[in-house]
Amino acid sequence: MTTSTTPEDPTLLVHAYVDGELDPANALEVERRIAVDPALAAERDRVTALRAALSRHFPRESAPVGLRARVEAIARPRAVERPSWRALAASVALAALVGSSATYVALGPQEVATTQPKAASTQVAVLDAHIRAMLAPQAFDVVSSDRHTVKPWFNGRLAEAPRVIDLAKDDFPLAGGRVDVVDRAPAATLVYRHRKHLISLVEVPAHGQADSGPARHVSDGYNIMHWTEGGVTYWAVSDIGAGDLEDFVQKFRTAPADQ
Repeated sequence: MTTSTTPEDPTLLVHAYVDGELDPANALEVERRIAVDPALAAERDRVTALRAALSRHFPRESAPVGLRARVEAIARPRAVERPSWRALAASVALAALVGSSATYVALGPQEVATTQPKAASTQVAVLDAHIRAMLAPQAFDVVSSDRHTVKPWFNGRLAEAPRVIDLAKDDFPLAGGRVDVVDRAPAATLVYRHRKHLISLVEVPAHGQADSGPARHVSDGYNIMHWTEGGVTYWAVSDIGAGDLEDFVQKFRTAPADQ
């Protein structure tokens, strides 16, 4: 992917700086700009936190012992013009080995999460879903600020329609919605905006569970709040400040049902 480094788009320079893609002279120039621009400093901190979260939840796997020697042996020129059946068999085995390693990298974090207590594993699943959405071209499957458009979109996709609240007058406009998988079950996720940030609000069915007030957590630079009300556990995740997220939760919980 080609990254523009024009002065008109300084945030991309910050991304390149964090990724170590700049030469020393340009890196020093970006450091100077970050030092005097709070917005660029905040973007650097956000990208750094995102990289840390990805490293934690999707760790790299070490190559199997002997993989280099096997690859070199396969690539080494041979005297015969056509490969022997042993070389072909080695190639197939190597492809299967690499494929199985990639599958483990993709599934490993989810398998580890299931060994944790339910609340902790749910938090990990909710945070992972939010991070994946932030990395996607857009963070929602249905794009609309109208709750009368977003709520019906979930019909046929979920057993129960989510609670959808319009908070535009409180500076938390609705942006859309998507379906995430939490604890191996589909869950409705509403996406709200707050200035240049997005908030994922995941509604997980919790039939039979007692109501509980909001609890706040911090994980990998993200603020997370959850509470249970009316047989649903709500999870709010964002990189906005803790005070702003608490304000969002308070506005959502106290809004009239028909708003």
